Amino acid sequence: MELELLPLNLKSDLKRPFIFAGPCSAESEEQVMTTARQLKAKGCHNFRAGVWKPRTKPGGFEGQGEKALPWLKRVKEETGMLVSTEVATPEHVEACLKYGVDVLWVGARTAANPFSVQSLADSLKGVDIPIFVKNPVNPDLELWIGALERLNSVGVKRLGVIHRGFSSYEKSIYRNMPMWQIPIELHRRIPNLPIICDPSHMGGCRELIGPLCQQAMDLGFDGLMVEAHCDPDKAWSDAKQQVTPDALDLILSMLVIRDEHTTTEGLHQLRTQIDSLDDELMALLSKRLRICREIGQYKKEHNLTVLQSSRYSEILTKRGEQGERCGLSAESVAHIFEEIHQESVRQQLKIINEE
Repeated sequence: MELELLPLNLKSDLKRPFIFAGPCSAESEEQVMTTARQLKAKGCHNFRAGVWKPRTKPGGFEGQGEKALPWLKRVKEETGMLVSTEVATPEHVEACLKYGVDVLWVGARTAANPFSVQSLADSLKGVDIPIFVKNPVNPDLELWIGALERLNSVGVKRLGVIHRGFSSYEKSIYRNMPMWQIPIELHRRIPNLPIICDPSHMGGCRELIGPLCQQAMDLGFDGLMVEAHCDPDKAWSDAKQQVTPDALDLILSMLVIRDEHTTTEGLHQLRTQIDSLDDELMALLSKRLRICREIGQYKKEHNLTVLQSSRYSEILTKRGEQGERCGLSAESVAHIFEEIHQESVRQQLKIINEE
């Protein structure tokens, strides 16, 4: 399904990337207004705050609910900023529209549930409002695109996405693994879809926000959603990943914004070299798979199993070590050879099962 999209029509600063900023949670009217005024003074145009806060376990602060929506309305009236919050149910949507919230986003937990997304989509039918969809908690691109398609099918055309990283059992410096290849593939499939990065949830600590913002800019993201609080150490939720408006201003002032569209002659020449090497790689890969098919024929004739674990482990270990000696990540090299091995196994199975 091809998405039918319209411009988001949001406020931006030509000198900086498109920014949503504000506290993780709207805790009190004073906290909301103090943070909003400080952000406005730093040139922020789009204010964000969580009104309903889905928590992993019960018992924690889960937001002030509809009680906080008049505070967002006041932010809008007194500062001129657009205001945004997360919605998870049709009732949330109805309340936000009642109080004039300008932008809504669908959270990661909600985006992972097609039933929930469809309920939201049904409640948004005929409503012309920008909607952002965060990536699902699990790294499933089709699920992410499916959420966008459900919203678009009821007439929501001002769509964007928020990349906040993916949950993982692996130990990492990140709260949610970036897995940049997934939003990159999303951009390849839907080039005109705005993508912004949420470094706060991705990093999980304020020290990582700056580097992650720069990575997002280097990859050509359209903007950022950063959690900023007037007193982050005393925040009622996710205190470690929030920064002050002053700290956010410093982070943004240090960003290097690169030109995506200008291609110099030097860059063109280097890309030509890459294209030539890619052609050689494809030729070598084709030759390797031809030999794998010959091995498949041998295994068929001698009644051998396709998968031989000791050989597979040997390849991953040897190529990983070789990659490190060449200045590559052993993990990345192993992933490449896992994909090659998977294709080799597929082709050998085809040969063995041929009558």
